[in-house]
Amino acid sequence: MRFSESLREETKQSWELSLNHPFVQGIVNGDLPLETFKNYIMQDIYYLKHYGKVHAFAAAHSDDFHVSAKLAEKAKNTAEAELTVHKEHAEILRITDKEMENFKPAPTAYAYTSHLYRAALSGSLAQIVAAMLPCYWLYADIGLKYKDAKPEEKIYKNWLNMYGSSWFQESTQEMIDLLDELAEKAGAAEKEKIKEQFIIAKEYELAFWEMSYTFETWLSEKAMGKVSV
Repeated sequence: MRFSESLREETKQSWELSLNHPFVQGIVNGDLPLETFKNYIMQDIYYLKHYGKVHAFAAAHSDDFHVSAKLAEKAKNTAEAELTVHKEHAEILRITDKEMENFKPAPTAYAYTSHLYRAALSGSLAQIVAAMLPCYWLYADIGLKYKDAKPEEKIYKNWLNMYGSSWFQESTQEMIDLLDELAEKAGAAEKEKIKEQFIIAKEYELAFWEMSYTFETWLSEKAMGKVSV
């Protein structure tokens, strides 16, 4: 069993919950309220800006120039592709510049990106890649699993098509292969650290759906909302 396969098996329950979360099912069926998707898009734009930076950290960690170049290119291509799609979504959903200027990430979005930075600042290259991989892999799986879905809402169809595209599938496989290559050179203690980074990141992927679906806020904001009602 490849190391990546063992990680996938370790997170099997979280994976199933992610693939079948009401947020994802709402996209697949086309009945997710657009306001909920808008909340997700705003959180994800925030996430992707930091995700791209973590790719750059990973590129700087590598002693192999070809790996550094691949990660740097992946950071650029992934950020450009996803942010372009999100920009289109933002226009359709009428997300204003003022909304983005005043945007504050929900606790889960903030914590997830903080986890990525922790891996980037204190972990090895393999640990950074492990922390980044669940984002690629889960979205690629959603794209494959629901490639035949035909939600009437065009914005949902475009979202599914992007992650089911051959480009995204190939990009994801490159990251899986890279982690396996790095893991082959790692000792037992290092493999445990790699696994921990992957598992935590996968849990945050699941939490990201829940955050978006429930409009998660900071507790003080929720308390203020209750007072104002």
